[in-house]
Amino acid sequence: MEDNELVRFGVSMNRDLVEQFDKLIAHQGYNNRSEALRDLVRKALIDPNQLRLDEQVAGTIVLVYHHHLSDGLTELQHRFHHEIVSTMHIHLNAQQCLEIIVVRGVLKRLKELQQSIQVLKQVVYAELSVTHLEPEEPHSHE
Repeated sequence: MEDNELVRFGVSMNRDLVEQFDKLIAHQGYNNRSEALRDLVRKALIDPNQLRLDEQVAGTIVLVYHHHLSDGLTELQHRFHHEIVSTMHIHLNAQQCLEIIVVRGVLKRLKELQQSIQVLKQVVYAELSVTHLEPEEPHSHE
């Protein structure tokens, strides 16, 4: 069987659940259930809790915090500078900031960073979202 060969299988659900699912995927712009299910499966497979802690991943940490936190957050980001690719800082209002940190590295280390951010006193929200990285193939110079 080829890697990209489509495989058909049946799924049983109660009618109410199917109707709710159909409304949801129509609202999201899916043309059919198969596309929506494929996306749900892909999302489940890259959940940080499903990946091995030693896997190389890339992703983001999204956080909302009170602006008084800046110094502690900067110090923490310097400790994890090898894993941080980029950051974007947005002022939501006079008190709150949104920050998006693009990260890349071993999942265990990225989880440590996210957890270290989450426990900072002024952090309202911090979530790590990642995807598995395929190992790079050596380039041939032919």
